[in-house]
Amino acid sequence: MKVALFSDIHANLPAFEAFLADMDSRNPDAVYCLGDLIGYNIWPNEIISEIRRRRIATLAGNHDQKTKGYAYELVSAHNRTYLNTLPAHIKLEHQRKHTHLNIVLAHGSTRSIIEYVLEDMNEGDVIEMMNEAKADVLCVGHSHLPYHRIIANKHVINIGSVGKPKDGNPMGCYVLLNIEDDIKVDFIRFVYDVEKAAQAIEASPLPDELADHLRKAY
Repeated sequence: MKVALFSDIHANLPAFEAFLADMDSRNPDAVYCLGDLIGYNIWPNEIISEIRRRRIATLAGNHDQKTKGYAYELVSAHNRTYLNTLPAHIKLEHQRKHTHLNIVLAHGSTRSIIEYVLEDMNEGDVIEMMNEAKADVLCVGHSHLPYHRIIANKHVINIGSVGKPKDGNPMGCYVLLNIEDDIKVDFIRFVYDVEKAAQAIEASPLPDELADHLRKAY
């Protein structure tokens, strides 16, 4: 089974459209969004509308809960109602031939929507958190820094960011997770029109520095 996981679009429509085209070409069996559809750019309603049209199961990100400020006030009342219904976690139970696999999806962490699960997080803290959540595999977003870490046969995966990478690579990022016999994690990077997204910020009331963040991916 091949599962597409993506997060942190942040109202970046050029990146989102490029992501969808790339993902569709790979024909995943299931698709999940780990939140932060809005913030930092001018197309929140287009992002939400397509997520809803495709019926993609989606988590709430911390930005999805914000309402004040230009980027958040662009969200229509109808789409705001949708954002307010999004869950904090999604738990998937996958029965393989000889094992039972629990996969937990969260935006920040299983404990808090704003907590970062970074690659250098203390191993004991990671295991404790995953045991609390009964997770064999934990997939998160929020930091925009992709990685795959294995601790005591438990997998922690940050799936990166579709619309606002922060790892020095301006290409968007998402994950294809294969959970057949072994767990295989593929980080997919894709090209999109960064200048179109950056210039949309500069033509809006948003701070121009956000455009530089896209160009330099920090």
